[in-house]
Amino acid sequence: MKRLTTSITEGPILKAVFTYTLPIILTSILQLLFNAADLIVVGRFCGSTSVAAVGATGSLTTLIVNLFIGLSVGAGVAVAHAYGANDDLTLHRTVHTAITTSIVAGAILTVVGVMYSETFLRLMDTPEHILPLSATYMRIYFFGIIFNMLYNYSASILRAVGDTKRPLVFLSIAGVVNVVLNIIFVTVFDMNVAGVALATTISQAISAILVVLSLMHRTDACRLYLRELKIHKDEFVKIIRIGLPAGIQSSLFAISNVIIQSSVNSFGEDFMSGCAAASNIEGFVYVILNSFMQTAINFVGQNYGAGNYKRVLKVFWTCIASVLSVGIVVCTAVYMAAPQLLKIYITDSPQAIADGLLKMKFICLPYFLCGLMEVTTGAIRGMGSSFVTMVISVLGVVGLRIGWIYTVFAAHHTPETLFFSYIVSWIGTFLCQLVAFLIVYKRKTKNKTNTDLCS
Repeated sequence: MKRLTTSITEGPILKAVFTYTLPIILTSILQLLFNAADLIVVGRFCGSTSVAAVGATGSLTTLIVNLFIGLSVGAGVAVAHAYGANDDLTLHRTVHTAITTSIVAGAILTVVGVMYSETFLRLMDTPEHILPLSATYMRIYFFGIIFNMLYNYSASILRAVGDTKRPLVFLSIAGVVNVVLNIIFVTVFDMNVAGVALATTISQAISAILVVLSLMHRTDACRLYLRELKIHKDEFVKIIRIGLPAGIQSSLFAISNVIIQSSVNSFGEDFMSGCAAASNIEGFVYVILNSFMQTAINFVGQNYGAGNYKRVLKVFWTCIASVLSVGIVVCTAVYMAAPQLLKIYITDSPQAIADGLLKMKFICLPYFLCGLMEVTTGAIRGMGSSFVTMVISVLGVVGLRIGWIYTVFAAHHTPETLFFSYIVSWIGTFLCQLVAFLIVYKRKTKNKTNTDLCS
């Protein structure tokens, strides 16, 4: 157990940050490979129309799912606080409340997603000729969404106590299954987008079962007992208090992306296909940067729970420096390889590749700005102040992007104008979040004894 767990509250911070973050990066990349495998297989065997059909569902499924995924953030912070404070009773109750919540969330999402997929897609002005394929993909995806919820909540618990390696191992197994099933369902059974959706569902079920079994075999207060699954009021309130603003924030982010996707749809099928492929590639950059946010949440959360307030500040600046340096290198490297990467997804439309490259120029290259914003947001959440970062992000990201689309983009209807809204929102939101972090840190640590005097 110990060799799979990173020490968060003591020892050198920089080494611990990278030791902890690397498995999260690899795990997140594997999660993205689920969708990437979908796009690559349908692109090579079914054509750009099927790529556009799968791509059209991305921002919409994110919008629907993100509210409940946000609650897993609250669960992780609550677990980190209890673990750092050595409060075994609260830790036990939080774990069982979180898993129960994930099951309920999955059930709700299944009903909503299956029943209203086509309705939501029509509201996004999805072209009629790809609508049936997109709706089929979404319905199958949401049939298995409960496994997605179980995995994310369970993995959040493990990461909160320093274990980032087991989720990586489990997702690696599921990732191999996903790729194999994608090829079999599409090439042997000719199932098109239905095949890749079914493969994703099966692979997510495998990863969920493995991570839940891992919790059931722990020997500490994080151990999961199925017979004790229930929602404990106090722990649920804390999860909601921290997680609901995070979920609302993510959902509102997704709303802005849905509006942007509708704007993307207005440029035609080739543009949609190119942007879908570009977004998938950019997703790999995002999860690398977002992994540092997850590190900031749990490192700040455990040290805050343990009363190591000086270490909280050191963790924050270490994560900022790390995401900036890694982000610049990764963003530049991916953009330079963009022409070759896009050809992996799209084989029958040079124009779609050109459109995807344009998107990456405006979003992929400066993506490290998003990383700075994410880490600062995570640090504030780690101290338990999720509402303030939600307000700032909603105004800074959602407000700016939507306002930009209905003003600047409406006046200058070009792809370049559309994509520039991301850069403006990242810079403005990061600066506001940085000020908020310093204020929240000062308020929460004022007049408290620091137990980390030697750190």
